[in-house]
Amino acid sequence: MLIKWDVTIPELTGDTPRKAYVYLPDYYNDNPERRFPVMYMFDGHNVFLDEDAAYGKSWGMNHFMNWTRKPLIIVAVQCNSQGQRLNEYAPVTYQNKEHGFIKGKGRIYMDWMVKVLKPYIDANYRTLPDRENTLIAGSSMGGLMALYGVSCYNKVFKRAACLSPSLWVAPGKVLEMVARAHIRRDTTIYMDYGELEMFNHAASQEAMISTAHLLLTKRVNLAFRIVPGGNHSEASWEKQIPIFMECLGL
Repeated sequence: MLIKWDVTIPELTGDTPRKAYVYLPDYYNDNPERRFPVMYMFDGHNVFLDEDAAYGKSWGMNHFMNWTRKPLIIVAVQCNSQGQRLNEYAPVTYQNKEHGFIKGKGRIYMDWMVKVLKPYIDANYRTLPDRENTLIAGSSMGGLMALYGVSCYNKVFKRAACLSPSLWVAPGKVLEMVARAHIRRDTTIYMDYGELEMFNHAASQEAMISTAHLLLTKRVNLAFRIVPGGNHSEASWEKQIPIFMECLGL
């Protein structure tokens, strides 16, 4: 069951609405006492429906969930549609040749997710709201935000899937962010990068290796892989769903 509604993030886009999605297992109503873990995802318009996806191809998460019948609620919110996606999904302020100057507003977004969106979901759906049962996932800049969430909001999120995270945008600042974060040793992180996107940005390889090494020094349960034939697209990320779901214990 997929539910869509409008939300606003006043601190970022005032009263301009954006789509939010919540996926409920098709057996959600069969047992009114049963509660479920929740995974929060970025770029919600690309998560479930091809007709809503920016490039006409989504992850198809609802099809995977219907097929596997995994006991999980998935919440995903559309990115900023006013050309400010990079600012919203940047946990640090940075400047590079490809993006120019980006004012990082990731903290504002994550505060909204943790202090507004999550309480709303917990109040309106039968969730397991504790850290053990709260996950975060995303790809590209959303993958970077998932890493930010599990690192700097580790009291909220125990598990994260970071697909093709854009570590290259500001590798030094990202490493410093992760280094300073208090990440518990029971944290589980899945992180990958597509074989065919490794050379899209000069800093990608070094940033991935350095970040993975840093997470391992923090004794995090890390699953790190290079996806054979993988590229930077929803079609490629869709193929990784069974793998990262298993790595996250789902």
